[in-house]
Amino acid sequence: MNIKKVSLLILLLLVADQALKIWVKTHMCLDEAITVFPDWFQLRFIENNGAAFGMHIATAGGFDWGKLLLGLFRLAMAGAIGWGIVRLVRRGTTPTGVIVGAALILAGAVGNILDSAFYGLIFSESTPYEVAHLGGSYAAPMMGKVVDMFYFPLFRWEGVPRLLSFLVDGRGYFFGAIFNLADAYISVAVVYLIVFQYKYFNSSDSAL
Repeated sequence: MNIKKVSLLILLLLVADQALKIWVKTHMCLDEAITVFPDWFQLRFIENNGAAFGMHIATAGGFDWGKLLLGLFRLAMAGAIGWGIVRLVRRGTTPTGVIVGAALILAGAVGNILDSAFYGLIFSESTPYEVAHLGGSYAAPMMGKVVDMFYFPLFRWEGVPRLLSFLVDGRGYFFGAIFNLADAYISVAVVYLIVFQYKYFNSSDSAL
């Protein structure tokens, strides 16, 4: 697999991620839900501030330095992953599955970076009563919110043990996390690489 094909794959993944996010952002109110398959799959629009563990380190002027630092860290990580992909491709012996997995991770990372970096500049703010539109502005660069929409409320779990409470959302449903396509790219790629490509990473060939 050459650099041109990998670049095209990453571009297509990013277009799909951003197209879905922009559609949701410009057609749904905040926390609005569309039932895709009754009882287990919804498109539910929420926005994620993008700060790890809800971290917000703000100055007296209200600027979120924690989120800015996190955004810069993500940019650096995306650059490192991109550099790693180039090295893997140029090696010529790297399994295609490893390169595709790395491309999925990079596309997922960049997809969410784009939300934080630019959505605050190009969209009006989403509310439970009003759909956002292009041409507005609700946040500074790197201060935008990440759009999430996939929701799979599989079943209600009453009396869940406290240790497992993170698996249940505020409505009491198991697997209540709401995520986006970029998150799915990363999760699928990581599981795939661990399950199917572990032999490669345990070999001396995997060293960059």
